[in-house]
Amino acid sequence: MYKCIIIDDETLARQLIESHLENIEEIKLVASCRSAIEARKVLAENEIDLIFLDIEMPVLNGVDFYHNLMHQPKVIFTTAYRDYAVEGFEVGAIDYLLKPITFPRFLKSIEKFLASQPSLSVSESENEESEKDYIFVNEDRKKVKVNFGEILYIESLKNYIKIKTLQKEHLVKYSISSFEKKIDQRFLRIHRSYIINQEKITAFTKHDIEINDIEIPIGDNYKTQIENTLIN
Repeated sequence: MYKCIIIDDETLARQLIESHLENIEEIKLVASCRSAIEARKVLAENEIDLIFLDIEMPVLNGVDFYHNLMHQPKVIFTTAYRDYAVEGFEVGAIDYLLKPITFPRFLKSIEKFLASQPSLSVSESENEESEKDYIFVNEDRKKVKVNFGEILYIESLKNYIKIKTLQKEHLVKYSISSFEKKIDQRFLRIHRSYIINQEKITAFTKHDIEINDIEIPIGDNYKTQIENTLIN
């Protein structure tokens, strides 16, 4: 997961980018800063991959701030003035976003950034995933950590999934098929709309699986696979 910060003196502009980032799984927001001065401390204490940087700011403008950084993460400039585009690209910006920033245009910038990053080899990707026993999900404008060992089951709800743990439920904008790729081998797809944690199963029949007092249906297309997995 890539780490980013927002630097903009306008509260509404920062909030709009924060809202857009909630829909981007690959990027984690580390800080949202009101000035370049405030951002210096964040950059000194964190390894940042991407900056969303407003050009017109008091005291120190965005281009000068970025130009003077010793370590320069990738940058996407934001501004209300189209005339700044050339100035922004002269320092090697990934993109230039004109305010107010729409999500389709924002997404295009994100895709440019992701395309500019070196891809992990298959072995590196597998090692990275196998070492993780948790995932961060977007919930209530925050990145919330969910430990795999605490998950009872995952349920698909149209464009969202419900992640049920003993403590609470997380409602996350995610497809169940995409989420299935993020979790490990303890989880089992038993239905078009359900994935269960095998370690939490308390009983099962040919038609459903019980986790404590919760009955979860087994889909017809999954019955043979589940029977072989659970019995053998």
